[in-house]
Amino acid sequence: MITIGQSYSLEVIKTVDFGFYLDAEELGEVLLPRKHAPDNLTVGDTVDVFIYLDSEDRTVATTQKPRAKVGEFAYLKVVALTDVGAFLDWGLDKDILVPFAEQHRKMEVDHSYIVYLYIDERDGRIAASSKIDKFLDDDRPHNFKPQQAVNLLIANTTELGFKAIINNSHWGVLYQNDVFQRLSFGQSKKGFIKKTREDGKIDLSLQGGQETRDKYAKIILQYLNKQNGFAAVHDKSDPEQISRLFGMSKKAFKKAIGGLYKQKIISIEKDGIRLI
Repeated sequence: MITIGQSYSLEVIKTVDFGFYLDAEELGEVLLPRKHAPDNLTVGDTVDVFIYLDSEDRTVATTQKPRAKVGEFAYLKVVALTDVGAFLDWGLDKDILVPFAEQHRKMEVDHSYIVYLYIDERDGRIAASSKIDKFLDDDRPHNFKPQQAVNLLIANTTELGFKAIINNSHWGVLYQNDVFQRLSFGQSKKGFIKKTREDGKIDLSLQGGQETRDKYAKIILQYLNKQNGFAAVHDKSDPEQISRLFGMSKKAFKKAIGGLYKQKIISIEKDGIRLI
């Protein structure tokens, strides 16, 4: 089912002077204005588009890429304040409205906020809300598993570390002693489920999986190459030294050099590691 606020690959069924009509199934024929159409587009072609309502409440398509779709969170900047609310830049010609009633606190121009995109039931338009907690239901069951790769949006800081939105659906926590890089509010990161607790809380990590181990191995190799093939650090070194040199935990470092050792890429010596 094709709905407002999502992206689809649609077929061109008619060409007119001002654009192309696409087959949007339940929504009928939807116009893709010519200024947003790729060159040489013709009837029978398919094109990737985003569906939304224009300023006259007509359903239209665009090849512009929004920074978020309906049902997603994003970190967006306010570009204008009006009598009806704040307008945010979300990557399309038409900015998105955050009504006053949906502002967690009064918004200011040139400031950025984490918002959730939804369909306003009163007029069917796409709108945004900075009252993000009401769209994150931690009582809702989930099927996250340890070591599962997830998308994170850094949304808050606490005494324990950082709160992050997981896959646009649940809150999770990145503990300070598990973070070995600079994180900022509104930043999107790849992460991993570390643990799901009996009370429903979710612990997160930025380390995990083969992809991460490969990335850390590459960092270590790059460092060794810059140091003429030797680094005076090994699996018994101080965790703070490892974090300072490589931006990773001691546990991640040990796994990475263990993999490099098994591949016979490095040797682990009494006073450090060396490229073979």
